[in-house]
Amino acid sequence: MATTLDDPGTTDLDEALTVLRSWQDDRTPLQLHPGDVAWRERVGLGAAAAALRVWRREGRILALGMLDAPDLLRLAIDPEAFQDEELARRVVDDLADEACGVLPAGEAYLETPNGTVLHDVVLTAGWEPGESWTPLRRDLAEPVPDPGLRIAVVEPEDVHDRVAVHRASFPGSTFTEDGWRLVAATGAYDDARCLVAYDDAGSSVAAATVWSAGEGRPGLLEPVGVHSDHRGHGYGTAISLAAARALRELGSSSAIVCTPASNVAAVATYRAAGFIPEDLRLDAARAAG
Repeated sequence: MATTLDDPGTTDLDEALTVLRSWQDDRTPLQLHPGDVAWRERVGLGAAAAALRVWRREGRILALGMLDAPDLLRLAIDPEAFQDEELARRVVDDLADEACGVLPAGEAYLETPNGTVLHDVVLTAGWEPGESWTPLRRDLAEPVPDPGLRIAVVEPEDVHDRVAVHRASFPGSTFTEDGWRLVAATGAYDDARCLVAYDDAGSSVAAATVWSAGEGRPGLLEPVGVHSDHRGHGYGTAISLAAARALRELGSSSAIVCTPASNVAAVATYRAAGFIPEDLRLDAARAAG
């Protein structure tokens, strides 16, 4: 049977999240996580669904992508289809055809997990190696050390601190309290926690959201930030430890995170929290012309 592409905006979010959960495994490379899609719900459920791109065969989802920007597709693949050449060639053909609605014409970027034939096929189709990313993973079989700061699980009445830290961590962020409430009201948030770290003076200094993919599966840190006024004090390591502890309580087998390889400070922070770097992952890039 041939592989087909769903029309944009027709994929059910709950189905997409269920499929992504089933693909999370410590034995396979890091790829798009249900937490990535759930975090996108802060802009609205309709917008989150419209950002999905799904390839099926006989009704079964084999590849699922999310537009993280109009020209950036983050793609997850069923681990059983990592070496499926027919799927890879169909995806590459659809990437090249603007009418398919996967990506616009011209400059574009593609994220795929390591070890897939798709990554090789897309490079032979004229794409080039792009940005390098460092995936990191912390095993959660053993207890995680105390972070040494007061850590609060965010509730609706104290969401202000969560949003304030995020906006101070990421210049240009448009994250709002209403956006947080949109995320927190979804079913996906039942397996998530928002955390805020406070220093001895009571200032909110760092924050993270963690997403479980279910018992015995890797959980994701997304996003993680340290307030711009409070950097250089080890708060990034502390909130990363707190995030790992929260995921262990949720039953996750490991805690995973990914950061640009060029962000040496972030890699060092996660390593200090016991996260182990895995093989570098290269995005693919398509030139404008």
